[in-house]
Amino acid sequence: MKLEILEKDYLYHIYNRGINSENIFLSDENKTYFLKLLSKYLSAKIDVYAYCLMDNHFHIVLKIIEEERIVTQSFSNFFNAYAKAFNKQNQRTGSLFEKHFKRIKIQDDNYLRSIIQYVHLNPKHHLNTNYKTYKHSSFQAMISVSETKLARCEVLSYFDGIDNFIYCHDFKNEVLSEKFIFE
Repeated sequence: MKLEILEKDYLYHIYNRGINSENIFLSDENKTYFLKLLSKYLSAKIDVYAYCLMDNHFHIVLKIIEEERIVTQSFSNFFNAYAKAFNKQNQRTGSLFEKHFKRIKIQDDNYLRSIIQYVHLNPKHHLNTNYKTYKHSSFQAMISVSETKLARCEVLSYFDGIDNFIYCHDFKNEVLSEKFIFE
């Protein structure tokens, strides 16, 4: 399978999971460290629109703001740094992630809104946890007035403001919950 090239000025949904679906985060500290490394290696090369870290996988919606070659190498350095630290901490060796992180280019505003909601609703549908209070997602930062490194203004503009951002998430959550009840 040929991987999508990460082109400058485009948005992407990137995601990956642990090899054999194993956990890649065993603690809150692991998730915090992952985000710290993301910032260290990529903060000047991407704008983060949304993220969610689950125990065995992650999702990040982002915009590439640097040249492909530079961003690709930075992602490699980021994932390698996290895997090495995780392996050392847990006395393990070998691959932590599936071979390559997946990436889907987002070329449609409707798809962007939908994928942001999907990412934020992950805790509800994987853990039956309240997505609004889940600590390892960008949802709370998006509705907060606190300073953030996230592209909050850009994201909220796609939803015509914070009130509609919250409404759209609530509505999609309700629709998905009903779908699971009747299946």
